[in-house]
Amino acid sequence: MHGLSYIFLVVIGISMIVPLLWMVSTSLKGEAESVLSHTKWWPEVLHWENYRAVWVEIDFARALFNSVVVTLAVTFGQVFTSSLAAFAFARLNFFGRDRIFLGYLATLMIPSAVTMIPVFLLLRELHWINSYYALIIPAMFSAYGTFLLRQFFLSIPAELEEAAVLDGCGTFGIYRHVILPLSKPALSALAILTFIGSWRSFMWPLIVTHYSEMYTLPVALTAFQDMHTVQWTLLMAGSLIMVLPMLIVFIVGQRFFIEGIRLGAIKG
Repeated sequence: MHGLSYIFLVVIGISMIVPLLWMVSTSLKGEAESVLSHTKWWPEVLHWENYRAVWVEIDFARALFNSVVVTLAVTFGQVFTSSLAAFAFARLNFFGRDRIFLGYLATLMIPSAVTMIPVFLLLRELHWINSYYALIIPAMFSAYGTFLLRQFFLSIPAELEEAAVLDGCGTFGIYRHVILPLSKPALSALAILTFIGSWRSFMWPLIVTHYSEMYTLPVALTAFQDMHTVQWTLLMAGSLIMVLPMLIVFIVGQRFFIEGIRLGAIKG
């Protein structure tokens, strides 16, 4: 039984690694090699100039800057707002708390496609279209993030909160000095999920940005593909650059991510 499990995991791992290797290989090929009818896994000559070419053709620096700004702002904002809301729902007592939380949680069942048009119309009335406001602010609030952190906060012993009160901590002091330091695994897990989701987000940036100066990387790569005959070498080079930050963030934060998910499953 264990042997079959290992074989299954190996097959899944290969199915994930092979597309990435093919992307690397294609990004280093010449234009003629990329359209050969037979499969050629590795180019005879490495064309590193593809990476320089895609940087110029797409205005990659601007798209990369937009993606970095939007992703960092959304990640910080979502972790901050979700932790505040989760703290209120987990540790504070106020009228209708559980009903409000259930109503907030019910929004998870509403497909994002349903809310896109109303949110777009609201942002248009605020004159926020084609701005960082439209890219960042709607994504800074998450019912899922609030639920994830609330379940973790509920597992923290109330005695620690009572000890903090005796030491003179107020409500925000308890949040800042007790809850947050003890919740680093859960906060890290949410930050990684938010970073990856925001970095690869395509549909929302496509809807609210109409000028190339505001494009994020996924939108810029798609626009490049639509404007020209598909240049697979350049497209794969740009896609590989876009994928690398997600891989780096996950590899660096893998320990915190797994620990956060594990503790959330055990304690929640």
